[in-house]
Amino acid sequence: MLELIVIGFVVLLIAGIAVNAMQQYRERIEAERRAEIAKQRAIIDETESVLMTSANMPVSQRLMGILYNRVLNALKMMQEHQSTSDIRQRIADVERTVANTSNSSAPMNSFQLPESDKLIIQYIHAVKKLRTMLRTEHNKGRVDPQCYIEEDRALENLQIKINVETLMQRGAAAMRNNMMGSARQYFEKAKVALEKQHNADDYSRARIGNITQQLTLIQESLREANQQDMKKRKEAERDELDELFAPKKKW
Repeated sequence: MLELIVIGFVVLLIAGIAVNAMQQYRERIEAERRAEIAKQRAIIDETESVLMTSANMPVSQRLMGILYNRVLNALKMMQEHQSTSDIRQRIADVERTVANTSNSSAPMNSFQLPESDKLIIQYIHAVKKLRTMLRTEHNKGRVDPQCYIEEDRALENLQIKINVETLMQRGAAAMRNNMMGSARQYFEKAKVALEKQHNADDYSRARIGNITQQLTLIQESLREANQQDMKKRKEAERDELDELFAPKKKW
C-alpha cells in the first residue's frame, strides 16, 4: 500500500513537472512568435515611412521595387506566425505594386531641395535609412552586387547633393544678411564636400563653378569692407590728432 502511494506521488510529481515544462515551452514559443511579429511589423512600418518620403525624392523605380519587396517579405514572415485576412490582403496589394514597379535605374524625378528645414532633415534621414536598407537586402541575397553598387552610389550622390544644396542655401541667406564670414564658411564646406567625390559629374563641376564665383564675390566684399574700416580708422585717428594739436582757444 505504501509502495502504491509512493509510486502515485512520484507519477503525480513527474506529471506536474512535465505539465509545467510544457507550459513553459508554449509560453516561450508564444513569446518568440510575438517578438518575431513585432520585429516584422517594425520593418514594415520603417520601410513604408521611407517609401512615403522617397516619393518626393529622385530615387529610381528599381530602388522603390527593392523597398516594396522588403515590405512583402516581412508580411510573408508575419503570415507564417499569424495568418489573418488583413495580412493576406496586404500581401496581395503589395504583390500588385511590385508587379507594376519597373526595374529602371533612372531617377524618378529631378532633384529639388525643399525650403522647409524640417523636410530637409527628413530627406537626410531617409537617404541614410535607404542606404542601410539597401545594404541589408544585399546582405540577405535579395539584391545582386551590381544593382547594389549602382543604387548605393546614386544614394551617396543624392546625399552629397542634399548637403551641398543646404549649405549653399544657407550661404546665400547669410550673404543677403551681409554675414560674409558665415557665408564663406558655408560655401567652403560645400566645395570641400564636392571635391571629396570619387566620381565627379556634371552637377559637381557646375556647382564648384558656382561656389567659386560666390567665394570670389565674398572675398571682394570682405576686402572692400576691410578697406572701408581702415579708411574710417584713419579718419578717426586724423580727427583725434587734429583735435590734439589744434590751437587752444582763449577764454
